[in-house]
Amino acid sequence: MSLLKKKILYVENGIGYGGAIICLRHLVRHLDRNRFEPLVVTGRTSPDYQAIANEARWQYIPDRHFDNVSLRRRLAKQVWLNEVPSLHFISKQLLARADDLFNFLPFFLRLLWVAKCFRADLIHANNEPFCNRAALLVAKVLKIACICHIRGGDHEGSQLMQWTYTLPDHFISVSHWVAKSLQENLHIAANKISVVYDGIALEKLNIYADGSQFRDAYHVADDDFAVGLVGLLIPWKGQVLFLEAAKLLRSKIPCLKMLIIGGTPDDCIAYEALLRQRVKDEQLTEMIIFTGHISSMETVYNGLDVVLSASTQPEPLGTVVIEAMAMGRPIIAPNHGGAAEMIESNATGLLFDPGDAQSLAQAIEKLYSSPSLCIKLGQNARSAVVKSFAIEDHVKRIQAIYEELLD
Repeated sequence: MSLLKKKILYVENGIGYGGAIICLRHLVRHLDRNRFEPLVVTGRTSPDYQAIANEARWQYIPDRHFDNVSLRRRLAKQVWLNEVPSLHFISKQLLARADDLFNFLPFFLRLLWVAKCFRADLIHANNEPFCNRAALLVAKVLKIACICHIRGGDHEGSQLMQWTYTLPDHFISVSHWVAKSLQENLHIAANKISVVYDGIALEKLNIYADGSQFRDAYHVADDDFAVGLVGLLIPWKGQVLFLEAAKLLRSKIPCLKMLIIGGTPDDCIAYEALLRQRVKDEQLTEMIIFTGHISSMETVYNGLDVVLSASTQPEPLGTVVIEAMAMGRPIIAPNHGGAAEMIESNATGLLFDPGDAQSLAQAIEKLYSSPSLCIKLGQNARSAVVKSFAIEDHVKRIQAIYEELLD
């Protein structure tokens, strides 16, 4: 690679502020500024996104001017429309074209202008190819290298979705499970995929953070047993499963508090409302606590007796799992996807049968009954994470990929 500093344009088009953008921020913070100059573009804005400007050049380009998601959801409820196949097909096509015209095209044109003015040498798309197709096409137009960071495991879909996977020059997979899926379902050559675990800035984690601050803020008493499900409020993150486990446990664990911790993307406001209504209907209000998004997570992890991931679909890697392990906290996660790759059950955490509320409840009860097991799992988890998820190793591997593509 030339001695000249190379310009990397990062594009983040995720559904909301979650693990993907947090990991990207870790990478950008530690990027070697003597060799690389970053510019981060996000399709959404909020104080958390705006804080990127304190770490690197940041620009907001709206990725949605037309809310096709809500319209699609409303049309799906129209029984008369779904009963007429031709009308159903036409409505879907009209929505798709409106999305292209009012969302995709403006974002693509503005991103093309930004990339050209920045004189980007490489575009790093931080999410799946389909939601980042504008970024990948900009790279093709400008004839520069492009990388796609694959953080999801669902690789089945429309022909358009599958076509977008032909655009990147290279893929960064967050786990071996995701890499295997890319090869088996999309027939992507192994030499086009690099498995790089997400990195955590371990030295910046305050493992001694005062968890009582979090407990006090949400009225969790010292003798309450607090179990926290951390993640965006979207259906596949398992909040419904969490509520089902809570019902099974309310007569078994006195003073049980089950906390749902995470923000709600605009697309899922109705989902949060359904969850809250279910809590009322099933008389769980004394047990279930909604916290919303919390920026400083160290006090959260240390304020919980057990950290939980309950994704009903395989999680590619799971930032929550990595962070909780790094904090030395006992973690429970489903036995599939990246969680099964990271956690050795009964050694660094507990694994439960995916989608099985009874199995999840049994795992929670097991940790409640054995404080010594909680301590052992937390200590082992911290040691395991230090070996595999140091941000310095993550950044070195990503920069090596840049250099190879830019050579």
